[in-house]
Amino acid sequence: MAGSSVGTVNMSSQKTCEDYLLFHGESSLSEGMRAFLYLLALAYCFMGLSAITARFFQSMENIVKHTREVVEIDPVTNTKVIRREKFWNYVIADITLLAFGTSFPQISLATIDAIRNIGQLNAGGLGPGTLVGSAAFDLFPIHAVCVLVPKAGSLKKISDVGVWLVELFWSFWAYFWLYIILEIWTPNMITLLEALLTVLQFGILLLHAYAQDKRWPYLSIPLARSERPEDWVPEKGSVLECENKDNAFCEVLQVSEGNDTNIVDIFSIHSSKDPGPSYQTIPDCDFMESTASVSTVKIIEEKLSLFAAWKRQFVDAVTSESKTSKKASNIHQRIVRCIMRAILAPWRLLFAFVPPYDIAHGWISFICSLLFISGIAYVVTKLTDLISCVTGINSYVIAFTALASGTSWPDLVASKIAAERQITADSAIANITCSNSVNIYIGIGVPWLIDTVYNFFAYKEPLYIDNAEGLSFSLLVFFVTSAGCIAVLVLRRLTLGAELGGPRLWAWLTSAYFMFLWVVFVVLSSLKVSGKI
Repeated sequence: MAGSSVGTVNMSSQKTCEDYLLFHGESSLSEGMRAFLYLLALAYCFMGLSAITARFFQSMENIVKHTREVVEIDPVTNTKVIRREKFWNYVIADITLLAFGTSFPQISLATIDAIRNIGQLNAGGLGPGTLVGSAAFDLFPIHAVCVLVPKAGSLKKISDVGVWLVELFWSFWAYFWLYIILEIWTPNMITLLEALLTVLQFGILLLHAYAQDKRWPYLSIPLARSERPEDWVPEKGSVLECENKDNAFCEVLQVSEGNDTNIVDIFSIHSSKDPGPSYQTIPDCDFMESTASVSTVKIIEEKLSLFAAWKRQFVDAVTSESKTSKKASNIHQRIVRCIMRAILAPWRLLFAFVPPYDIAHGWISFICSLLFISGIAYVVTKLTDLISCVTGINSYVIAFTALASGTSWPDLVASKIAAERQITADSAIANITCSNSVNIYIGIGVPWLIDTVYNFFAYKEPLYIDNAEGLSFSLLVFFVTSAGCIAVLVLRRLTLGAELGGPRLWAWLTSAYFMFLWVVFVVLSSLKVSGKI
């Protein structure tokens, strides 16, 4: 039986290596050449994920900016007034739209991996490996970059420590919970109840975070908030709008150019200053009738403007460089910019089909961006299978290293911008812990729920986890190293008064320490999967 099993594995492996992605002749190339081509294609897919994530952020910004009108009676003048209020609570928007958006490449990859393995009693490790590796990349390398970003001597701290502590608790509990169901409750398998409870805990996180934001008694930590991010976001300009559209950096992730006096936040999707509800007296009927034709003209103008904006997307996709950027840059910058635009031209042209984010308050662009991200994630899963086959590297190792780093690259760039442009460290740090919670409750919970539901009704069997021992070991390593990371952040807060910045020596030492923790996680997890420890 053992020999038969080995033979089956070898035949399966050989069949997989004979598969191809683009053309049949791939299988005739040397394994080294195929590995190089697949790695190159994987890197190009990551660039595409970064580019579409920029549009994703823009659509989220418009969704959260949307307000509704509430008609009330002024008790003093007894006249009707319109009060405009936002649909979205600040914290809920950050946890749902924002954290979900930044984690969607990993979530999509894990979901696709689960769907393509549906009907099998064993679950693949590609999705969970990517999400756990992404959590490690978010926590260690991104913190390592952000702590160096503030100017020498300047300090940036978290303003709402209460919300951050709530998100931090649920982030730690998420990985502890995952270890419980993998090793203690039902070892090496996941039941339908466990998968369902994993997903439901995301709702509890939302409720707890909202209670903390509103400072509900008994459900919140009694800590004062120094200032809210929307209190200092600039009134004018989109937080994701590039002043120089041809800037090479904006090709991957669009951000505003400016200085410390013009605070910009890629994470703060609340892009207008919000001192409170705005009121407007409702005019009488005669005035409303006289302005009806004007409103009609405005609607027509808006539709024409949206059509022009969509047309401009295609023009920008095929345009090499604008006249403004030529005047504002030297020859070397122009060469680099042109090369970047040429490399990204296929992605730019493809993503030009995404409707402008001004339509339907950004929801259509939001959904279309998700579809494009899912398509790229599917290609990434195919490339991972081929890379694992031709190189002999365990796909789990590829998942928590290359895939985790590549899919988390937009997080790194965005966090760096937040650390540069914000006066606080809320978005650069607090959002990382929240995204890690989403990775478990949604990114792993939903794919496992899909598979366990199918197995329950089709086979009356639970979902068995391939390499559960290696995944559990990675969770333990991550839990210990993340505790070391948070301890240093707390120590910096107690000694320096802030999590980011400070004297350059201490900033560099902190950064090196965070990178060391990441190397420890990667090395130990790789050795465990390889059976060397």
